[in-house]
Amino acid sequence: MDPKTLKECEEAAVELAKHAGIMMMETSGKCKNIEMKISPTDLVTETDKAVEKYIFDELRKRFPSHKFIGEESFTGKVSWTSEPTWIIDPIDGTMNFIHTFPFACISIGLTVNKDIVLGLVYSPFLDKLYVARKGNGAYCNGAPIRVSRCDKLSEALLITELGGDREQEAKKAIETNITNIIWKVHGLRAVGSAALNACMIASGHIDCYFETGLHCWDMAAGVLIIREAGGVVIDPTGSEFNLMARRILGASNEKLARELSANIVKHRDLEHD
Repeated sequence: MDPKTLKECEEAAVELAKHAGIMMMETSGKCKNIEMKISPTDLVTETDKAVEKYIFDELRKRFPSHKFIGEESFTGKVSWTSEPTWIIDPIDGTMNFIHTFPFACISIGLTVNKDIVLGLVYSPFLDKLYVARKGNGAYCNGAPIRVSRCDKLSEALLITELGGDREQEAKKAIETNITNIIWKVHGLRAVGSAALNACMIASGHIDCYFETGLHCWDMAAGVLIIREAGGVVIDPTGSEFNLMARRILGASNEKLARELSANIVKHRDLEHD
């Protein structure tokens, strides 16, 4: 994709995300018809569906040849090709959104040849717009952002999540890893949004992050934002990151990423998107 077209994609994504943010603000705390997906903590509202439909409909008008992957239109198997593909989570942090906890956002990623070239995360409640184009750096509300300089787990502020899977195997893996790591880090946080967790690393507020059980729409935008802010993204096992592998480890640098990875002792084998 040429730079001019990519810039046009960014401008469109920003415009649509801001309008979708208004939709979120107007319906926050007023959700009806809340539906459960795989567990009582994995939820979807009519706003999730409305936001995804709005963004997809508008992008299709502007980029009719592009492909689309979205959380609420997911049917059980992701079809990801080398064609320009928008990967969207209409509300990342739906549980937060339902409770009016302000860590909820819209996440929009664009891939070309299976390479993430554009990432946008917008939280209307925090008034934060994070944008990254490949090779162009990462920005929050137009100002450049950069990861921290922390390179020791003992000095790191770590963020992770309990996730939405409440099966026994999932709970055991999460509990084992948190128990093993919690006293080795400077502090641990959980705020309920994978996309905003990534942006916290990119902004230097958090030093490292790992989570399993995610989907590509949770991670696509955030991965590029971390990398363009100077950070590192790998698989929690220490191998190369795979957007379809449903897990992520992000850190301010390679040294910290490797130390965190070495301390994750329980890995879940998940079916790829």
